[in-house]
This record gives sequence, C-alpha cells and structure tokens, in this order.
Amino acid sequence: MKLDVIFSPAGLQPAEVAGRPVFVIDVLRATTTICAALHHGARAVVPVATAEEAMRLAQTLGPTDVVLAGEQNSERIPGFSAGNSPLEMTEAMVRGKTLVMTTTNGTRALLASQNASEVFVAGAVNLALAGARARELLRSRRDLVILCAGKESSFGLDDAYAAGRLVLEALEGRRRRKGLNDAALVAVDLVRRYGDRWERPFTFSAAGRQLAKLGMQADVADAGRENAYPVLPVFHDRRITVAPGGVPTAAP
Repeated sequence: MKLDVIFSPAGLQPAEVAGRPVFVIDVLRATTTICAALHHGARAVVPVATAEEAMRLAQTLGPTDVVLAGEQNSERIPGFSAGNSPLEMTEAMVRGKTLVMTTTNGTRALLASQNASEVFVAGAVNLALAGARARELLRSRRDLVILCAGKESSFGLDDAYAAGRLVLEALEGRRRRKGLNDAALVAVDLVRRYGDRWERPFTFSAAGRQLAKLGMQADVADAGRENAYPVLPVFHDRRITVAPGGVPTAAP
C-alpha cells in the first residue's frame, strides 16, 4: 500500500498518477464549489483550462443548459454567470444545469489527473464520503494519490492541511508511517499542529488571506464546514458527476 500526497500539479508527470486513484483537493475554492454545485442539483461540472475554451464549450452545449463559472486571480471572469464561490451554487442557479468551469488552480489540478484510474474531488465539505472511498481503495490494496492544487504552482497551507485530514480518514485515524511519502507525513504533521479546526489553516494560508482581502471571508468559512455538501464527485470522460454511491444513505 502506498499513499502519496503531491502538493502541486506543477511538474507532475503522467506516470505519477497513471493507473492510480487520485483525490484532487482545492479547498479554497474549486473543489468546495464543485461539491456545492452537485449537492444543489447540477447535472455535471466540466473543467476546462481557459476562459476562452469555457465560452466556446458553452456555445456548443447550448447556453440555456450551461452555467459559466470561474475566476482569475480569485475574482469572477467578466461575462461569466458565476465565479468560483460555493455560496453562488444555489439550487436556483445550478439545478439541472451543466457548469463549465475554469479556475486559477483547481481545474488545472483536475486536468493534470486525467491519466489516473479514477479521479475524485475532495475537501472539508465532503470529507466523510471522500475518506470512506479512500479507505475502501486502501483495503483493496490500491495505491492512492492525493493531489493538492496549491497556489499558483506552489505549496498551499490550506490544501496541505486538508490532504492531511484525508490521509487520516483513509488510515482510519491510525498515525502510521509505512507506505506514506514525505509529503503525506508533512500533511499529517500539519493536522497535529492545527488539530481539527479547519478555520485556522484556512485563514492563515495565502489563499485565505487573499480571499479575505477581497471581502470573501464567507467563502473561506463555508469551505471549512465539514461535510456540508455530502457528495462524492468523480471526474470521468471530461465531466465531473456524483460517483455511484457518492451520496450518504438515509438512516433507517
């Protein structure tokens, strides 16, 4: 069993993810926003590399069925219906729609993972479901990758802490070292430092401070609401949809 954390997709080689399940994390904010959109009834999310590609695809799919969503430097792209905020992903905005989405960091990480056997979207808002799937995969002796989007091709405290939380969920709380790469050990150590308070690493991180400066503290707070959007998104065939079994079952 191997569980590797990668702190940024910069320089990622296809062989590093080929044939392995990958969990992509961009808590501030793309993976949180994707979970919010699917939780509130979006049909799918299609990540693309650029705003121009997003607009072309929206025209192809039909503008009445599409929501253009995304940001550049944390702010909504001109002409887009939505930014990259989970709070914008209301049922009125997204139910029955396909989101075509581009962001500074998160969509890049998703697109870098396409050689993986499976690609799941993870964050604080769906930690229980993402952790349960990671445990299942480890029990079946699969090697996992947790890929952080990071910030502008470098380390991001918010994503690294979230990766540590997912590692511990995958290991059922056991603080083992065997099979973990150095980045996974660092991510787990961040959890030791900050405990279970998501708001501390989120607000201390460069991404969190940038969002606060832009008046988007509510997005940071929403991203730290553990299991607030209990869906498990899977990226397959260029689309992100809810994975089979990726919603919680109702209590009897």
